[in-house]
Amino acid sequence: MLLECDAVEKAFDDGGTRVPVLRGVSFGLKAGDTLALTGESGSGKSTLLHIAAGLEPADAGSVRFLGRAIEGLDDRARAEMRRRDIALVFQQFNLIPSLSVAANITFHARLADRLDPDLTETIIAAFGLGDQLGKYPEALSGGQQQRVAIARALAARPRLLLADEPTGNLDEETADKVMAQMLALVERTGAALMVVSHSQKVAAAMARRLHLSGGRLT
Repeated sequence: MLLECDAVEKAFDDGGTRVPVLRGVSFGLKAGDTLALTGESGSGKSTLLHIAAGLEPADAGSVRFLGRAIEGLDDRARAEMRRRDIALVFQQFNLIPSLSVAANITFHARLADRLDPDLTETIIAAFGLGDQLGKYPEALSGGQQQRVAIARALAARPRLLLADEPTGNLDEETADKVMAQMLALVERTGAALMVVSHSQKVAAAMARRLHLSGGRLT
């Protein structure tokens, strides 16, 4: 099993009151799996994604990646795990403003020593970013920044790709291309893909779908 979440719980403080968000959430992902996580806004989807990536601790339960308990790793070990094996697409994009589009796209892949020029060129062409490579993030629209963020994640050839609303700012045609590239990465490398999305079309493209409601998966 690539990723295992077992009885994960999480709550947040709200004016001195603990508000539960995740209540005993359990699921697993194997290499090659594709999973859509759906649910209403505020249901904890992004929180679960961040816990799965080791960006946020669970209050209880266990998260294991490649057989290692994430909660037992220190900050450096978790960062190394993400650098080598996990790529994330955030809603806020998290592009590096001082780097060009080209440098942003290859940044994660170079860190992980996994840069594949042919794959990178394929992604750039598929996302229509060829004429944007010399620009900087501030010069791009929201949709263009989103495409760059997804291209960066795909270019790193991760073992686990976690994407939070990856098509939220994209038109339908571009969204279709983005999803096609994500699924192609899974097929080409055996990666696992977990997508948080409100889009029924995106969810339908995944092999599995889980719905988060009331802190539990259905």
